[in-house]
Amino acid sequence: MHGANTSSLTPKYFILSGIPGLEDAHIWISLTFCFMYIIAVVGNCGLVYLISHEENLHRPMYYFLALLSFTDFSECTSFVPNMLCIFWFSLKEIDFNACLVQMFFIHMLTGMESGVLMLMAVDRYVAICYPLCYSTILTNTAIIKVGFATFMRSVLFIIPFTFLIKCLPYCRGNLIQHTYCDHMSVAKLSCGNVKINAIYGLIAAILIGAFDMFCISVSYIMIIRAVLNLSSADARHKAFSTCTSHICAVVITYVPAFFNFFTHRFGGSTIPHHIHIFIANLYVLLPPTLNPIVYGVKTKQIREEVMKLFFREKGILTMR
Repeated sequence: MHGANTSSLTPKYFILSGIPGLEDAHIWISLTFCFMYIIAVVGNCGLVYLISHEENLHRPMYYFLALLSFTDFSECTSFVPNMLCIFWFSLKEIDFNACLVQMFFIHMLTGMESGVLMLMAVDRYVAICYPLCYSTILTNTAIIKVGFATFMRSVLFIIPFTFLIKCLPYCRGNLIQHTYCDHMSVAKLSCGNVKINAIYGLIAAILIGAFDMFCISVSYIMIIRAVLNLSSADARHKAFSTCTSHICAVVITYVPAFFNFFTHRFGGSTIPHHIHIFIANLYVLLPPTLNPIVYGVKTKQIREEVMKLFFREKGILTMR
């Protein structure tokens, strides 16, 4: 095998193909992804900066949003620059260990994003159903603890992926039909038994994604019940409006995720391979791109703080 250590059947490097079947459109696809990445970096870094510097946003809801933004920024940065190098400069080789590191961070941060969305749903549940206890339940210490627990959950569930991949023998070449190192895309190059990889991948998806989605659903069922019991239509509207941004973020994250999950496992030969890869890229890149826009448009407090910051900076420049 080209580029492999024949004694251990472990490749020195892999070759990432990009999106096979769409080579002629690579330049246009890359420009689109580059534009999305720029929006994601500017939007998410802007939100983190705004929340950290504006005291009016020093509340649990916005702390979780800052954590989501940091996760989104890290997630897309873990693969987009490398992907653009593939499209623009044909730099397709990636070291075996670098591939494992990229795979770990992509999957870990994806699980982290799901966990933060779950925490944000719980935050909205406490704020609407127990408003008088909100500040005592979601203290800064509690936020740090649940944030760290969510991070450790993702790390502990994803670490076995890297060991499972590292232990496999590779004798089916070193060409990965993808734009980044995805767990099963790498495992398919092995001539060993990958059933454990597939089963563990399914278990991890259930224990992270399905569990988080269940918690989000239960939170919103309780929120709807509480809101419908409010006597004032204005109070109901105000309560629901505080959830719209989060609901949009959940839809943006989970719809591509579930579509990618089911097409990858059950699509078989009915869905072209390049469609699988294209959707897998959108699944990782779309939430970081759209979440800052959604929260910037839908959240009144963020819009107000952005305007204050803009006019403050404009005033400083005028004085100069």
